[in-house]
Amino acid sequence: MDFLNTINAQLTDLFGPLGPLLALGMVGLALIVGVLPLLMKKQPEPFDKLKALRKAVENNTAGQTAVLRHSDKADKLEKFASFLEPQDEVTMTASRLKMVRAGYKEKNAVRTFHFAQLVLGIGLLALGMLYTMVGNDGAEVTMQVMIISTLMPGGLGYYLPIYWVNSRVQKRQAEIVSGFPDALDLMLVCVEAGQSLDQSINRIAKESRASCPALSEEFETVAQEVKAGKERIKVLKDMSERVGIADISSFCTTLVQSASFGTSMSDALRVYSAEMRDKRIMRAEELANKLPTKLTLGTMLFTLPPLLIILIGPSVYGISQTLGGGGG
Repeated sequence: MDFLNTINAQLTDLFGPLGPLLALGMVGLALIVGVLPLLMKKQPEPFDKLKALRKAVENNTAGQTAVLRHSDKADKLEKFASFLEPQDEVTMTASRLKMVRAGYKEKNAVRTFHFAQLVLGIGLLALGMLYTMVGNDGAEVTMQVMIISTLMPGGLGYYLPIYWVNSRVQKRQAEIVSGFPDALDLMLVCVEAGQSLDQSINRIAKESRASCPALSEEFETVAQEVKAGKERIKVLKDMSERVGIADISSFCTTLVQSASFGTSMSDALRVYSAEMRDKRIMRAEELANKLPTKLTLGTMLFTLPPLLIILIGPSVYGISQTLGGGGG
């Protein structure tokens, strides 16, 4: 007991009244950091061992030592997949769809996202605790200040990847909406010139790569899937779901209905292209109409006070001088 009392007194002298509590928190954090690798380590599946053995035998038999395209370097987090990826199929599908809409189409995008959340959350939480213990120069720290200094950086680190992905989704969708009317006009020109729908999609993917890379990437994905033998209707529906924009969904529905009922593709594209141009003009007018309302607050803050000072200032100064002289 004397030993524990001595340690308690030393911690209190070093870090204040909350010294023992901070020490326990640091010990708990160290234990968590030490145990996490064991929990996150994924045990190899027996079938994976058999596949690896079979692959090694085939390579030795063929005498080939070529490196596979997806090497172990690209999947460093594979052994932590059971911890970093959602195990529910619905949640995993939604997470992967969100990463695809943000432009991250790699196989391990969801895994990397959750790894960033884990690292930033624990890292900033540890930095907050370190700042609370060291950065106050031995002054007494209240419980409220300690909670704010530790939990707020941890929460910020956890939600920072979510904010980044959401902003990427919004930026990418805005880029696609902005470049979509021009792509429709180009598709209409290509179809009326005698090209097929697949050739038109390839041309759009090539021509819009500089002006709208996100839209070019989506059309290129459609072209590659059709070339691989996937059904065009399924490809268009996948594009609609992958992008998550109402205009793209309507466009894909128009193409699917035109192909299903045998109507003229050029007539459908002409009508839809005109509608997209009208929508773009309406969006521009909406932004223009919002501008005076947004400028009102700035005008009141930066124009009205100087104007009042110029108009009323001399009068106030004259009145103060008159009262001061009369009092004297």
